[in-house]
Amino acid sequence: MHILVTGANGLVGRALCPALIASGHDVIAAVRSAHSLDPTIQFRKIANIGPETSWESALEGIDVVVHLAGRAHILQDEAANPLAVYRRINVEGSRRLVEQAIKAGIKRFVFLSSIKVNGESSRPYREKDVPAPNDPYGISKLEAEVTLREMVSAASMELVILRPPLVYGPGVKGNFLKLLRLCELGLPLPLSGIHNQRSLIGVDNLASAICCCLTHPKAAGEIFLVSDGEDISTAELIIKISEKMGKRIYMLPVPPVLLGFVLKLFGRMDLARRILSSLTLSNTHIHDTLHWRPPNSLDAGLSKTVHWYQEQERAE
Repeated sequence: MHILVTGANGLVGRALCPALIASGHDVIAAVRSAHSLDPTIQFRKIANIGPETSWESALEGIDVVVHLAGRAHILQDEAANPLAVYRRINVEGSRRLVEQAIKAGIKRFVFLSSIKVNGESSRPYREKDVPAPNDPYGISKLEAEVTLREMVSAASMELVILRPPLVYGPGVKGNFLKLLRLCELGLPLPLSGIHNQRSLIGVDNLASAICCCLTHPKAAGEIFLVSDGEDISTAELIIKISEKMGKRIYMLPVPPVLLGFVLKLFGRMDLARRILSSLTLSNTHIHDTLHWRPPNSLDAGLSKTVHWYQEQERAE
């Protein structure tokens, strides 16, 4: 198949494109700049994603689209109206792409959403749960899902939606990169009293799930929650990463209530939620429907991520 991948030079795209090529597909990356793109991958340049973006030339000769590009979740968003910015890119930008993909006769469209659509809850999420996003990013992703489902309902193009939790792997940025840097310092951390559970997904596992959704006939019209299938507490995650770095980490027994209170005083409730609360999901639906299982363990994914991080540090 001829597959167009948006966001091909992002974290997920850099893992997905080689996986698709290895499976025998022709991959074309839709990117604003090919600067950080693997030089062996074909690309077609596009403008910034939004409601006016022209996709006609990028969609020529394409069978399937994987839409990874979008405005990612930002903890401390400095935009005057974050929801409006998220909507312009994640909702209206996606609407524009799907509109032109339908006209171009694209057979299947895979949309990378987020578990933030479901919200923040301690119970394991499943696809049948009523969405309850509680931040601008999650709201925009839900609105994009609803918009795209409405658009394809009267078209012949098939839509598949995936909702991953936090994605990690070589090239990771944001909060997970900050966590790697924190572990490298080896400082005592007040986390031994935290017994939460978080679902994660390694970028190679997510690429595998996307590859499966591209070709499996039963994926059409479905929403899938995907993860590594191994939930872990914040404290356990830090200990695992530190061990792989060869660092000894000390955990101090600070009550979670006190830690949450301190973070709240400093205006870091979102950080407190990520450190202290649980957010888990079930892979049951994608396993039962597509017979997909994550090919790599959490431990293997963390080892690969730490190796990349240390190689980057040595290079600098």
